[in-house]
Amino acid sequence: MRAHVPDDSSLRTRETAVEQRHLDVVYQRLAEKLAEAEFILEDAAKRASVGTPGALAERDAQVYRAGAHLQRLNSEFEDFLFGRIDLQQPDRPEEDGIPSQTPADPADPRIAETLHIGRIGVLDSEYGPLVIDWRAPAAAPFYRATPLRPGRVVRRRVIRSRGRRVLGVEDDLLRPDLRPTLDGEELPVVGDGALMATLGRARSHTMRDIVSSIQAEQDEVIRAPAAGATLVTGGPGTGKTAVALHRAAYLLYQDRRRYAGGILVVSPTPLLVSYTEGVLPSLGEEGQVAIRAVGSLVDGVEANGYDSPEAARVKGSARLAQVLRRAARLALEGPETPGELRLTHRGEVLRLDGRALAEVRRSVFGNSGTPVNLLRPRARRLLLDALWQRYTALRGPALSRLGREDLQREREDFTDRIGDADDGDGRFGAFLDAWWPPLTPRQVLTRMAADRRLLSRAARRILTPAETDLLADSWKAAGEGRTTVADVALLDELRVLLAEPAAPRTPREVDPVDQLTGLDEVTTYADRMSRMYERERRAAHEAAERTDYAHIIVDEAQDLTPMQWRMIGRRARSATWTIVGDPAQSSWTDPAEAAAAMDEAIDGFTGRGGGRKPRRRFELTTNYRNPKEIAEVADVVLARAYPEAVPPTAVRATGVAPRFAAVAVEDDERFGAAARSEVARLLEAVEGTVGLVVPMERREEAARWIAGLGERAVALGSLEAKGLEYDATVVADPSGIAGESEAGLRVLYVALTRATQRLTVLSGPLDLPDATGRPALLTP
Repeated sequence: MRAHVPDDSSLRTRETAVEQRHLDVVYQRLAEKLAEAEFILEDAAKRASVGTPGALAERDAQVYRAGAHLQRLNSEFEDFLFGRIDLQQPDRPEEDGIPSQTPADPADPRIAETLHIGRIGVLDSEYGPLVIDWRAPAAAPFYRATPLRPGRVVRRRVIRSRGRRVLGVEDDLLRPDLRPTLDGEELPVVGDGALMATLGRARSHTMRDIVSSIQAEQDEVIRAPAAGATLVTGGPGTGKTAVALHRAAYLLYQDRRRYAGGILVVSPTPLLVSYTEGVLPSLGEEGQVAIRAVGSLVDGVEANGYDSPEAARVKGSARLAQVLRRAARLALEGPETPGELRLTHRGEVLRLDGRALAEVRRSVFGNSGTPVNLLRPRARRLLLDALWQRYTALRGPALSRLGREDLQREREDFTDRIGDADDGDGRFGAFLDAWWPPLTPRQVLTRMAADRRLLSRAARRILTPAETDLLADSWKAAGEGRTTVADVALLDELRVLLAEPAAPRTPREVDPVDQLTGLDEVTTYADRMSRMYERERRAAHEAAERTDYAHIIVDEAQDLTPMQWRMIGRRARSATWTIVGDPAQSSWTDPAEAAAAMDEAIDGFTGRGGGRKPRRRFELTTNYRNPKEIAEVADVVLARAYPEAVPPTAVRATGVAPRFAAVAVEDDERFGAAARSEVARLLEAVEGTVGLVVPMERREEAARWIAGLGERAVALGSLEAKGLEYDATVVADPSGIAGESEAGLRVLYVALTRATQRLTVLSGPLDLPDATGRPALLTP
């Protein structure tokens, strides 16, 4: 597998110089392309003086293309040119440039072709490839080739550069049996392997792309077809998040027009959003991909807290959809809702008592699924109908003598006088505002919290009394300015159930022909009612149909609740999906319920999606993050938390065993001092970042413990650690993390798998079973 030429410093220096010369040629060509793009922009500006529509359209197209090209060329890339593959002569000419899985002729060990791989493609002046875009089919062998199935790839090289300077190279020789030659000399091989060199690099507080170290099983996911849903599972450290982000860049490269509607990446926490948001710009993709935390998906709403595990369990359940459907209607019946309507028309007192108003309300709702706010025009109309019935009952003899047309004019006069909110004292309009007020999602939650009887009615036979009390207590806090992550999905559900209040009617545009002839449209009362029904139907339809994303990527999908799946599904009515997760890391306690909600979201909600969309399933099996010493400790917890799971295989060892220390976890001062001391020690031991992971209730004090230790240290709660990684991790109070919820052992498993180099566990003395110092929770 290794080199035929000794790997010494002179060889590394020589091969680095070879790649430097090629990079110089690439940057010279980039400078030429920049000049061309700037010339096009200048030329387009001159076309502004040409007034023909065709010239202006051509100018706009030129400006757009040249501007986009300039933006890509001017992007600051680390490792702009990061890879190279040396390919053997193909068996057949049509294999050239494609990932062949059949070996080439072993009798011909010459290197027939060399391809350089980079973040964007660059052609020379003769349109020959200087750099192949990493997403292009020709670049696939860089990722797909393995020693067992090398195809035509003889040597794979990772080139590490910064700006215009090549810093070093690392090689993998995939066909050592060939004794291949390049330019008549035996092929040199530098370093201990590209993957291991990449894995050993220090971490920062932002994820770097893995474009130079994508492995075959990861590349298979990245390049999978987009139709339907791509479902990816894999344990900690298998690269699920990175693969998902690279897939977004790949899809845009393959069919940018198809994904013009945008790609939405849903992350579990704001910390993970901050950690990953730089990956796509580094791959040359910006603007068409939105990365948002699940608590930030609703515009104008930002989660600023977490519920207790018990409250979060209730709020996440699919049963809440039924509760909120009732609550959206019951919220109209607050203590300030008037119980009687009394008006006077032509000397007659017209009265609707509580029973009559309740009957009108039931008629308004009927069997309609129309959002509550959009039913207000219908409520107005039916109230007027009920008042008219009262009036005709009082004036029956007089009205019975009127002809049909006179009776219709009487009804229209009645509607104009009674129903116009701007006439007289506007009592009818004021009553309608109080009896059917426009509601917001926040108002509904606040009213349910303020009136336990209304909430109990909404939750009757759906939730238990204890669950109802949990909701009321949590929503009362939400009314005071606190929004939890679980609340965001509920507010989104209510947004759909309520819809925006109906916009005021605009005056009808007058036909110019009518103005010329002096004629006006003749309509009947029935005509106008029919149009009103049509406006209501159209408004309800527009409220239900939101702008779709073209593709949805869900990261750490195992943590999503059924209500959160409903929220995401509304943004994906016609989207394709990529969903990555690991059941063994799930913090949600009912996987079957969540799986059903996920299927419904993928298919566009039953009855709307046009049938079941195809699914493709992949499993990532290699742990590239944790060394074996750390993985062995985490696997002990995994066996208890999720016995059926098979842990991913760690590919490297550091020789440094995890450290265990006993601390009085109940003594905040001593516990904090011990945590600070351990974080400080690890900052000295590693070049990159150190994470302190504690139970959720201690995360604020943990931040105070390590204050002043520098930017490389960070404190976070157990649920916030998902998807993140650090050079070293301190897991403080593992028993506290495990006992936070029903899924506590799985959350602890997540915490133990964040480190790439070193792990320290701080436990209470009572957790230690023997003299080994390893907590009982982590003892096989």
